[in-house]
Amino acid sequence: MSRLQLALRVPDLARAVEFYTKLLQAAPAKLHDNYANFAIAQPPLKLVLLQGDSTGATALDHLGVEVETGEEVIEAADRLAAAGLRVAYEESTSCCYAVQDKIWTEGPGSEPWEVYVVKEAADTLTHDNGVCCAATSDGVAGKTTLAAVGAAGACNTCG
Repeated sequence: MSRLQLALRVPDLARAVEFYTKLLQAAPAKLHDNYANFAIAQPPLKLVLLQGDSTGATALDHLGVEVETGEEVIEAADRLAAAGLRVAYEESTSCCYAVQDKIWTEGPGSEPWEVYVVKEAADTLTHDNGVCCAATSDGVAGKTTLAAVGAAGACNTCG
């Protein structure tokens, strides 16, 4: 089953977890000092909460689609690249306390979108370089930057 992901940077993670537990009538599937996620079956949603600036407002971090297999990630990369969208690929990257294969693209308002599969749990929020789910200098989200990539041209710079 695929599900949409909404990742928010929140000023007070504990308060956000309390609120979303009540709103979604579910406890977090993962909970750490700086991170929480809710895996909701109905509607199919992965809500990710990341500790943000304690003096700021809640802000969109990124959006995503969680899929079940690595083949679905490659299919999404091929489909998006064929449609003329810029795609960045990451293989076996550690992000959000999980090892993932993923691709990144960007919506028309510069909002970062990922399509990803979780391969296994990880002990840290970020990759070794401290980056997780962040925009790069050229505007394509993620840790790699590519003009366009598909299955044949995958970039593994962060694997």
